[in-house]
Amino acid sequence: MDQSPIPSIIREVGFDFSWDVTKVWQLDVPVSDMQLAELVWHFDIPFLWYDGGVYNLTPRQVMTEPDRYKDEFLRMLESDPGYPIDIMRNKGRWLILDGLHRLMRLSREGKDTVRVRKIPRSKIPAIQKNG
Repeated sequence: MDQSPIPSIIREVGFDFSWDVTKVWQLDVPVSDMQLAELVWHFDIPFLWYDGGVYNLTPRQVMTEPDRYKDEFLRMLESDPGYPIDIMRNKGRWLILDGLHRLMRLSREGKDTVRVRKIPRSKIPAIQKNG
C-alpha cells in the first residue's frame, strides 16, 4: 500500500478513529430515510483510492469518467442499494461509515431519498478496530 500522507481534506472532514465495518454491520440501529442531498458533499472529497494511491479519487470523478475509473465504477454498479448507508454525525455533518458506493449508485439512479442507519457516537468503542 502507498504510504502517502493522508490529504488535509480527509483529516479535516474525516473521523479521528479507525473502524471495523463488520462491527458496524452488527449494530442494532434503526433504519430511517434521509434526503440524498444531505450526503452528496461526499462526492467532492477524495475518499476513494486509485492506481495504488490513497485517498486520491473523488466519487464525482468516478461518476463523470466511468471509462477512466472502471474498477470503482463497476464497484458502484455492483453495490446493493437494498442495504442502508451507515452514517455518523462528525464535525457538524453526517459522514459515511459504510455505503459510499451505494450512495453513488442511488444518486446515479436519480433517487431523492436514501435509507440510512444513524450510528450514535456512543457506539465508537464497539466499532473501533482492534490494535
